[in-house]
Amino acid sequence: LLFVACVALYCACADAWFGRVGSAVRSGWDSAREAVGSAVDRTREAAQGAGDMYRAYSDMREAQWRNSDKYFHARGNYDAANRGPGGRWAAEVISDAREGYQGALSGHGEEDTRADQEANHWGRNGGDPNRYRPEGLPDRYR
Repeated sequence: LLFVACVALYCACADAWFGRVGSAVRSGWDSAREAVGSAVDRTREAAQGAGDMYRAYSDMREAQWRNSDKYFHARGNYDAANRGPGGRWAAEVISDAREGYQGALSGHGEEDTRADQEANHWGRNGGDPNRYRPEGLPDRYR
């Protein structure tokens, strides 16, 4: 009888210990899977956001429409940021790099760079890009 009681006590202790360990391992695995999934989501959003920025740049080059620059800045940032945090990050990095180059090397003035950054921030923070849309710009550039 003593042997049976000891085995029962041992099994109860083991179950309590390994049950908690197993639960912790499962919880850790779930957290890791969630973190990897989040990183994959952010990477996808960043890639799609970079595509949005490129599409806005490409449309701006194609349109060659007077005073449309700020609209395309705002639209690219708006579209990219709407992808999620990864898209917002891509929009910020691309915009800052472009404005850093433009301000330092291209000869465009500080005022133009500041106005571009204002449009970038406006779009990236959810502002309607149409605020900067010039009159008469064809609808295909929405």
